[in-house]
Amino acid sequence: MSTRSTTHRTSDSVRVFADDLGRLWSAARSGGVLVFNCISETRHAARALAVELTRLDDSVSDDALRAWLEQAPVIGTLL
Repeated sequence: MSTRSTTHRTSDSVRVFADDLGRLWSAARSGGVLVFNCISETRHAARALAVELTRLDDSVSDDALRAWLEQAPVIGTLL
């Protein structure tokens, strides 16, 4: 079974998708930022990327989410 078909939609601002290694990630839209959290392996740091989206719906492909995840830098700790 391919991990690329593992997609769950929880609302118009949150999506769950699998990366190329089969790890599950959530993508949450907050204003103009997508925040990614690995939900299957929580040791991975959260990442964020500024994108222009009005909704995180079916028009956004899993391939696009995977590409944005690869580009998204790790969210650092504020001191």
